[in-house]
Amino acid sequence: MAKKKEETMSLIDTFSEFKETKNIDRTTMVGVLEESFRSVVAKIFGSDENFDVIVNPDKGDFEIYRNREVVADGEVNDENKEITLTAAREIDPDYEVGEEVSEPIDFAKFGRRAILTLRQTLASKILELEHDSLYNKYKDRVGEIMAAEVYQTWKHETLLMDDEHNELLLPKNQQIPRDFFHKGDTVRAVIDRVDNTNGNPKIYLSRTSTEFLRRLLEQEIPEIADGLISLRRIARIPGERAKIAVESYDDRIDPVGACVGVKGSRIHGIVRELNNENIDVINYTSNIKLFIQRALSPAEVSNIVLNEEERKAEVYLRPEEVSLAIGKGGMNIKLASMLTEFTIDVYREVEGGEETEDIYLDEFSDEIDQWVIDAIKSIGLTTAKEVLNAPRDMLIEKADLEEDTVDEVLRILKAEFDDENN
Repeated sequence: MAKKKEETMSLIDTFSEFKETKNIDRTTMVGVLEESFRSVVAKIFGSDENFDVIVNPDKGDFEIYRNREVVADGEVNDENKEITLTAAREIDPDYEVGEEVSEPIDFAKFGRRAILTLRQTLASKILELEHDSLYNKYKDRVGEIMAAEVYQTWKHETLLMDDEHNELLLPKNQQIPRDFFHKGDTVRAVIDRVDNTNGNPKIYLSRTSTEFLRRLLEQEIPEIADGLISLRRIARIPGERAKIAVESYDDRIDPVGACVGVKGSRIHGIVRELNNENIDVINYTSNIKLFIQRALSPAEVSNIVLNEEERKAEVYLRPEEVSLAIGKGGMNIKLASMLTEFTIDVYREVEGGEETEDIYLDEFSDEIDQWVIDAIKSIGLTTAKEVLNAPRDMLIEKADLEEDTVDEVLRILKAEFDDENN
């Protein structure tokens, strides 16, 4: 008796756990419970076709009935679906051959194994439902900005929890370089992607994507949220610097001024969120030359030669403007290229003096290693003058050469023209 009571309590516990499960509506709950009972019944009897399962999750109880056809004594072929007339009349003396007998089944009588199987089946289906619920909640929200609480930080990623305690992942490569989180911190990020491999959804966040900056701008600047100002282009080097191109269709609105705010009041909040990532705001234009010129600000451009087919631009500047165009570590020119979607090469303007004949780099192979020549040629520079007119920093970064190597190349090339002039 005590054993049966224990098994009955186990079933009640199963219902209680299920009722507390989050994000599962009543209809789904009843369906899953019924399906789980049928699964166990089928394992015990070989089939659940002739069973009625009635679930009442609110009261924490259920009823199972087995329906069998009455057949003459000695003619039973399937004990699960047929019952002899004698056995049927023990239930009710009025039964006749061909009628259907419906009798209650005491699930607890099947013992611990059946109850354990039921609990395992329910646990599996609950987990599946939770996964589906999580996936459905986030699959259409990619690109949205959200806030979540830091739960744990590891070497390669940070685990966060949303307001329903769902797990979210912020990989290290999607964190701004100076990001540092403590447990309990509230972190804002954009939903980057939802992976549902093998029915096990994982939600990945990002703070380095351009979409994160876009959403922050929409939140902080009402004119962008209202559609009065359009964000045409965004380029970012996360944690360092960003450039955005904006446009307004209303002549009364200054898009750059509206984004920056009085004394930078609007943009400062975003800069702080991005760990002091500087943000340059420029006016968008469909005039490519003018757009490139604005993108290279604060440098003043003298002339631009475009190759629209190859998406390349040769930009000529006065010598004192070259370093401004390139920026620290080549950051300004890199962002300008990303923003305009043109490969930008900058050149110093040659002032005065007579033109001397140019020389192909390959002619210096006796003084400069061929691999160095090939590295320089790979960035589009094929003659000595082109190299001498190119900024030193660009040669170091784009050709991926050591500073000493570049200085030696420049010395050799300059010496050649000095000798000719002498």
